[in-house]
Amino acid sequence: MGGTFSSAKPALDLVDLKGKVIVVTGGNSGIGYETIKILAKQGAKLYMAARNESRVTGAISRLEHEGVPAGSVHWLKLDLGDPRQAKKAAEELITKENRVDVLINNAAIIDVPFELTSDGLSQTMVTNYLSPFVFTKTLLPLLKQTASLPGSDVRIVNVSSKGHNFIGTENNERPRFDSVEAFNKTFGDGWKGTLKRYAWSKLAQILYTRRLQRELKASATPITVIAIHPGEIKTSGVILKSDVPWYISFLYALAMLLSFKSVEYGGYTPAFAAASKEIAANKDKFAGVYLEPYGKIVKGSKWARNDELGDELWTTTEKFVEGLGL
Repeated sequence: MGGTFSSAKPALDLVDLKGKVIVVTGGNSGIGYETIKILAKQGAKLYMAARNESRVTGAISRLEHEGVPAGSVHWLKLDLGDPRQAKKAAEELITKENRVDVLINNAAIIDVPFELTSDGLSQTMVTNYLSPFVFTKTLLPLLKQTASLPGSDVRIVNVSSKGHNFIGTENNERPRFDSVEAFNKTFGDGWKGTLKRYAWSKLAQILYTRRLQRELKASATPITVIAIHPGEIKTSGVILKSDVPWYISFLYALAMLLSFKSVEYGGYTPAFAAASKEIAANKDKFAGVYLEPYGKIVKGSKWARNDELGDELWTTTEKFVEGLGL
């Protein structure tokens, strides 16, 4: 399955998902939608975790029109803009289900101006990293309970981005995740700052993936945690709307035309990470890794592999979460 991201559609070899419960955040469009479509057709019960009920309802109708079994996809109200709401959503799910087999943290924001939340934290970091951290932490007892069942194969998939490589390339200095100021790093104004803030949050996702896997391994908890880059995909989120110079817009549009894949390709690597037989048979090999299409293990940037930085991120995040009473 692992290999280059060619135009050929891969033949996914997935495990039987009948009786399994899977949660996908932000699944009402784009990559999350395509991921849900693949996994639901394997027999799983899916929760589409998103904020807007009408969009979710419309997405579920489209899925059923495209062959997803009626009644297999359900709405879970989730607002990642506030970590308190992320915890509330996880708590609600725990009252509905006695198991969760796969959690896919897919939702993210990209082209947004720098803004602080009411807690004084970067909105991009909260939505893309801190709230998913809280959502996962709150669901972890149920994930662990599921992992203790005979024949279980519990996985946590964090959708990151190849864009994390943008961090630390200018002066090669070690990034910091040791304070509020570090979380709120603006990277300057304009479109460059916007993209760097997104990359910053995605670097955090990969570091968190590695750190969580080490935590689970230390407690002998059989859960596989994987970070992935879904590929260069033509979704609405990758269209830059901010103050991009015309020549950058032109080159970006050309790149999209020549090398970006249609949105249906975006679901393959998340689905591979969530349910492939290859991972089921080689859990140690895939524990804590970073994947690029279609399921190829890639090292990622040197900072993404820096466990000292991951420990720093973990400690600071736990401090934030504790300060918020979560």
